Amino acid sequence: MAKKVVASLQKGGGKEHSKVIRMVKSEKTGSYSFKEEIVHNDKVKEWFDKN
Repeated sequence: MAKKVVASLQKGGGKEHSKVIRMVKSEKTGSYSFKEEIVHNDKVKEWFDKN
């Protein structure tokens, strides 16, 4: 699925966006999960700082 998302973003204005993935540790179980989002290139650093 990720390949389709990335390929579709390469057309048109999609080059201005990036798919960001962050690993988050659960405080209850100690297991890790992943947060994924498509963010404008100017907002990537803010997204990582916020989440």
